Amino acid sequence: MTTTTIRLPAAQPPGTVLGTAPDTGESADAYRATGGYGTATGSGELLAHLAASGLRGRGGAGFPAAVKLRSVRDNGDRGGPDDLGGRPVVVANGEEGEPGSAKDRWLLRARPHLVLDGLARAAAITGAVRGFVYLSDPAAGASVRRALAEHPPPLPVEVVETDHTYVAGEETAVVRRIDGGPALPAAKPPRPFEQGVGGAPTLVANVETLARIALTAARPDLRLDIARGTLVTLSGGPAGPVLTEVPYGIPLRALASRHGVPDAAGALMGGLFGGLVDARALDLPLEPGALTAAGTALGCGAIRFLAPGACPVTCAADAAAHLAAESARQCGVCVSGTSAIGDTLSALAAGTAGPDTADRLDRWSRGLRGRGACGLLDAAAGLAGSLLRAFPGHVRSHLAAPCPVCAAAAPAEGRRLTVSVPEVADPPTAASPAPLPARPPAPLPVPLPSPLPVPLPALKGTP
Repeated sequence: MTTTTIRLPAAQPPGTVLGTAPDTGESADAYRATGGYGTATGSGELLAHLAASGLRGRGGAGFPAAVKLRSVRDNGDRGGPDDLGGRPVVVANGEEGEPGSAKDRWLLRARPHLVLDGLARAAAITGAVRGFVYLSDPAAGASVRRALAEHPPPLPVEVVETDHTYVAGEETAVVRRIDGGPALPAAKPPRPFEQGVGGAPTLVANVETLARIALTAARPDLRLDIARGTLVTLSGGPAGPVLTEVPYGIPLRALASRHGVPDAAGALMGGLFGGLVDARALDLPLEPGALTAAGTALGCGAIRFLAPGACPVTCAADAAAHLAAESARQCGVCVSGTSAIGDTLSALAAGTAGPDTADRLDRWSRGLRGRGACGLLDAAAGLAGSLLRAFPGHVRSHLAAPCPVCAAAAPAEGRRLTVSVPEVADPPTAASPAPLPARPPAPLPVPLPSPLPVPLPALKGTP
């Protein structure tokens, strides 16, 4: 597996999640020196800043963070002050199921204090009396435990480890695992903000979301920049995967160019959930509302560009095989649906698909959405539909004759889509100064533009 590197922007503004030394773990002293764990911003003021900034969750769904915090707080208010069993719970969700994403595991390894600070501030807003950090990465777990010992938080926080699977980070799976059960999605309602860990209202927040909450508390004057910056994991380029931080509004084509794929034929968006887009879609801005309106998604911020000569059918077959293998196997329609889509796309790549392949993929893409307990079946259905929409010519040519690109690519079941976590050195101790990096992270060749003023759509319903 190719090593994922970190790329700092050429002109790095303050208030970034990457920080200034992303290849070295951050100690409590170093974090406090940058304004971390400060007390100047109270919980009510912070909630107002988060609402004004429009901060969205970074776990994939992109729901407004302030709305989610208020929902947990308001459900917790229904219990009495002595009813600890009904008092809210906060969870830092660092289980990263998307194979093309590395940001959450890196964040827990490199900047655990930033996440724990955000978790404590979310607890203060919601009135939570217990906290959890949920993860599957042993190195991240060791980093978080070390950080908890360095700077004990104002509420009890427990690290809960799970097996690494695609569905283990789904919010109801998180609750089930913390409660001692399997990390498998549960039927909804109720949702965790109503009834979660131990039956209490529970905030399940992505670790990057919590990091941005902590940054907002430290620098409320930068709240808009903090809310509109995001970590992205880019892959598919000749130099290997890259983790970097960019503002909303930057064109996808600019990201492709900086990743060494200026003439990309398209991309696999949002990990596996955003599906495939063609080269025309690369003119879209990296902004959740604009991408959703165009029929794709930013999701967890993982983007795999299709280099010239790469075949989108190979990419779709890899992604579908991964989803089929990762099915929780507790919903019959998911087991059969993901297997059918995976097998059909594999046959299309192998040149053995039947003439009705396009019709079946289209039928599944429309009829299977929303029928599973989690989003895995939706991802598989969306993937099939996106291939038909973005690359109809490739589908027709694969039905007419075998594809030499697909024939040269051995079945990988998602391994080609998997990226590693960037290497992070342990934080320096008082007795040993920080080691100098072998070489500094390569800057982006041109400064990032200011975020484009893309309006956010109004969301309906509850988180």
